[in-house]
Amino acid sequence: MLSNLRKFGVNNKKIPILNINNMPCSKIRASLKRLKPYVPPGRNYSSLPGLVGNDIKSLHSIISPPIAKIRNIGIMAHIDAGKTTTTERILYYSGYTGSLGDVDDGDTVTDFMAQERERGITIQSAAVTFDWKGYRVNLIDTPGHVDFTLEVERCLRVLDGAVAVFDASAGVEAQTLTVWRQADKHKVPRICFLNKMDKTGASFKYAVESIREKLKAKPLLLQLPLGEGKAFEGVVDVVSKEKLVWNRKSEDGKDFERKPLLEMSDAKLLKETTEARNALIEQVADLDDEFADLVLGEFSENFDLLPAEKLQTAIHRVTLAQTAVPVLCGSALKNKGVQPLLDAITMYLPSPEERNYEFLQWYKGDLCALSFKVLHDKQRGPLVFMRIYSGTIKPQSAIYNINGNCTERISRLLLPFADQHIEIPSLTAGNIALTVGLKHTATGDTIASSKSSALAAARRAEREGEKKPRQNSEAERLLLAGVEIPEPVFFCTIEPPSVAKQPDLDYALKCLQREDPSLKVKLDPDSGQIP
Repeated sequence: MLSNLRKFGVNNKKIPILNINNMPCSKIRASLKRLKPYVPPGRNYSSLPGLVGNDIKSLHSIISPPIAKIRNIGIMAHIDAGKTTTTERILYYSGYTGSLGDVDDGDTVTDFMAQERERGITIQSAAVTFDWKGYRVNLIDTPGHVDFTLEVERCLRVLDGAVAVFDASAGVEAQTLTVWRQADKHKVPRICFLNKMDKTGASFKYAVESIREKLKAKPLLLQLPLGEGKAFEGVVDVVSKEKLVWNRKSEDGKDFERKPLLEMSDAKLLKETTEARNALIEQVADLDDEFADLVLGEFSENFDLLPAEKLQTAIHRVTLAQTAVPVLCGSALKNKGVQPLLDAITMYLPSPEERNYEFLQWYKGDLCALSFKVLHDKQRGPLVFMRIYSGTIKPQSAIYNINGNCTERISRLLLPFADQHIEIPSLTAGNIALTVGLKHTATGDTIASSKSSALAAARRAEREGEKKPRQNSEAERLLLAGVEIPEPVFFCTIEPPSVAKQPDLDYALKCLQREDPSLKVKLDPDSGQIP
């Protein structure tokens, strides 16, 4: 029975062959006990039922809070600014992974494609869902390379907020400008995270100045770094006048201490922080009239008496109005500054109900969703990502595709966690859903609960249009703005190895076109090739 056993894997490495044909059973058992079973590359994370450790949360336990406590955010940046590493730390500190993944080791959650792990870059966007201090966060990690800018475009189209990650030693880079303009186009509020503060040459002042000069944005300094480069050890919270110092002996960054700044022990730092806080209050007061009235009325003589909660609320309004951007700092690789970033995401970025979508008034609570991405799975078939703007999606329910003028049925509803998914019974407005069973829905299609619901919404839009001058018909106004597809920049000619393989090639290209709308396919009638 054991004559076919020849190899075992230990940490993905081969070990010498065991000659067991003439070995007694006791020695065989002893040899097998010393060997570990083969473990495939990658990690088991909490998506897999039955593999959840005591300290790892299960995706089945993700809370379903009211819409006010939902955050749909994206991580965007220039390539190699640390987006994926930041996402990895976020998942670890929120309790949904049991170990810290590393891009160089190829074991991060969101970079799960073989090509991504081989090259150490993000190629396609990946969605993960987790909760943090009573908030549900739907996060999308986007690519930073210019070749994959469509991935950023279609994700920003459905997000309510974004975190722009910067290399503190480089400031604003080429692709940073591109993704920033994309966020401007979709009117996405954002916060800035100056990453790699531990890197040689890191400069907080330079990075902030580059945001001001190159992006023409108004940075709100919510934190100051405690040291730069190798001396970086933590951050100062300007709003609350506290310092956050990470324990050097802590390997995973969970152990840090928050201390109020005191005159006796931190006189110089306290003075610098007080000046930064006063400047922040004045800056926010210039941008928010309600906060200005409060400051001038009750706290004009002493800004120190202004409660941190009042300042945080005003910063939230300013961020939502996109008149300024909060700035935080840290080092994701060294596990410093990520927990305050998570707090800032829930505190300053908007909930779905705080975004103003004019079309929602026509649907009156009925289903309205936008498909923004399609993936093909070998087992499940096409997977369609949807942003739900109103109503509820349930499995085994029929939906109406307004663009395609067709009715389809959702067979299963999934909660996305990179390449692992959890089946769920329903999903409400404000969330991002992953659906199975839709054969014709493509990127940019508007989804309603039924054709009658779409027609009712069209009539409401028509009545509204009679009151206001309009340029588009009511049917056109019902369609949510899709994704702007950039023109191709690379062209090639392909043909099947044989005529018998032509149908397979046609089907593969059809699937690829549905998955990647920037792929354009046409047939040359003269050569019969596909250029």
